[in-house]
Amino acid sequence: GVLKEKEVYFSDLIGRYFWYLNGNYLVVFVSIGIILPLSLLKNLGYLGYTSGFSLSCMVFFVGVLIYKKTILPCPLPFFYEHESNMTVNGPHLDPHAPVHSAVQFTPHPEDVEDMCTPKYFVFNSQTAYTVPILAFAFVCHPEVLPIYSELKDRSRRKMQRVSNLSILAMLVMYLFSALFGYLTFYDHVEAELLHTFTKVYKFDTMLLLVRLAVLTAVTLTVPIVLFPIRSSVITLCFAGKEFSWIRHILIAAAILAFNNLLVIFVPTIRDIFGFIGSSAATMLIFILPAAFYLRLVKSLPFRSPQKISATIFLVVGIFFMIGSLSLIVLDWIHNPPGSKGAH
Repeated sequence: GVLKEKEVYFSDLIGRYFWYLNGNYLVVFVSIGIILPLSLLKNLGYLGYTSGFSLSCMVFFVGVLIYKKTILPCPLPFFYEHESNMTVNGPHLDPHAPVHSAVQFTPHPEDVEDMCTPKYFVFNSQTAYTVPILAFAFVCHPEVLPIYSELKDRSRRKMQRVSNLSILAMLVMYLFSALFGYLTFYDHVEAELLHTFTKVYKFDTMLLLVRLAVLTAVTLTVPIVLFPIRSSVITLCFAGKEFSWIRHILIAAAILAFNNLLVIFVPTIRDIFGFIGSSAATMLIFILPAAFYLRLVKSLPFRSPQKISATIFLVVGIFFMIGSLSLIVLDWIHNPPGSKGAH
């Protein structure tokens, strides 16, 4: 209780006298000082260097995650926070030491086996977010044409190799992050993996570097995602007009302002990924490609295997979008974002 009161006191002290350390202000500063200048570049090719650096930051994140898995024991102390048969012996936690070195446990062997045994399938209220987040993670369609236009000696075969290599690299990193994150915390892993480590380490230099690396990677990725969004807005609203720097800057600033509002007012990134993954990502991956194929390809009869497959793809996408959105909305009703029941 005393430790918690001190944390609240220092948090209020930092918020009052070190306002520039507030996360909301930092989001605005980084958006104006780093993201906006990179977003004002006229061509996407210049962002290749920042993209490569952000990829190396994520490789560092995965490496540290694997290392932490090898040194953290199981079960960890906070696994027992909600257990009724908890048996704990030891002093209060030292905020400067790893939790597992400060507390000694004498748990029942059955509890240890249950907590430290991976489960292949877990179905709960959070399952509705799983597939939408996976769909959102692999939505790279908007960047295909801008990247293709920047390739030297471009061809469909070369673009296919770039796509295969990029998707494979992302798949490996996502897979390792999810696998070792789960094998470290099991059922107690949170929506934001790095936040779960704060329950184990109060202060850890390596984890602080990982947080910085992830923030850098996300920051440098935003201009790449913003580029095709702005191109689409210009094509839809200003088709046929000459390039204008004023229009170029204002559209980028408006998109970043909207992103900042989402970051500041939405409690967890899981809600954004889940909602967009089940709506926009589903449209881009399942519904729109199948609908365009059925509408534009006139040379094949409707009963051909290709059009039957596209129809099945379209129907599955529609049912998936309706079902996942319904489950997510129901979860928001029962566990409002930001409440204690939503993890």
